[in-house]
Amino acid sequence: MKVLIIEDEAPAFRRLQKILEEISLDIEIIEVIDSVRESINWLLENDQPDLIFMDIQLSDGLSFDIFEGVTISKPVIFTTAFDEYMLKAFKVNSIDYLLKPIKKEDMEHSLQKYQLLKSSFSTNEPTLDINQLVRQIKLNERKFKTRFLVKVHDKLVSVETSTIAYFQMRHGVVHLVTAENKKYLMDITLDELNAQLDPQQFTRANRQYIVHFPAVGTVHRYHKGKLLLDLVPAPEDQVVVSAEKASSFRQWLGDGEF
Repeated sequence: MKVLIIEDEAPAFRRLQKILEEISLDIEIIEVIDSVRESINWLLENDQPDLIFMDIQLSDGLSFDIFEGVTISKPVIFTTAFDEYMLKAFKVNSIDYLLKPIKKEDMEHSLQKYQLLKSSFSTNEPTLDINQLVRQIKLNERKFKTRFLVKVHDKLVSVETSTIAYFQMRHGVVHLVTAENKKYLMDITLDELNAQLDPQQFTRANRQYIVHFPAVGTVHRYHKGKLLLDLVPAPEDQVVVSAEKASSFRQWLGDGEF
C-alpha cells in the first residue's frame, strides 16, 4: 500500500512513520509534504497513492485548501490535535480522524476501516455515512489531564491543570507557565499537549501558544481580521490569533459576535 503523508512537524511525522512500520511492512511512504502549495503541486504531477494522511494545520494554511486546488479521489485519514474540524473533515474524502498523540491501536483500527471501505471510493465522492462515522469516533470517551508532572532540577513537581495559564513554545522548547508566572520546561510538543487538555478550558491560540480560559484578559481586534490577546501573566511577546482561527476562538470564548 502506497501512502502519502502531509505533515509539517518532524516529530509528528516520525511518530506516524514508526507506528506505520510497526503495523505493516507492506506500507510504503512515497512522499512527505509540509505545505498546502507543495501538496497541490505534487498531487497534480503524480499518481495519487492508495491512502493519504493529512495534518490539518500546515505551514501555509489548512489542508482543506488542498481539496480546492486539486481533485482527490483517494481516501484520507486526518491526523491532528484539533477536534473542531471533525465534521468538515468528513465532508471530503476522510475515512477517519485521529487525534494526536496517535496511538497504535487507533491507527490499526483506521487501517482496518480503510480495508473495509476502499471499495466505496471512486473518482467521485465516496459513499460513506458521515454522521455514522462521527458518532463512532465520539463514542470513544476522552479523558483529559488534571495535572502534569514536571522536572525541577533533580525533583519532580506536580502542577494542577487548573493553575496553568498557558503553554508557550519559545526557541523550539515548550514551557508551562502558571497563573503565578512560574515556568517549567516540558518534554512534549504543543500538538501532543493539545490532545490531552479539555478543549472547553484550553485552546490553541496559534502555533506558539495554548491558552487557558482564565488567562485570557482583553481581546483586541487586530489588523486583517486577526485578534491580539492580553494574557495574564503577560508573556514576553505578542500573542496573535490568525484571521482564519479568529471566529472559532471567539466562539470558544463564548462571544461569536465580537
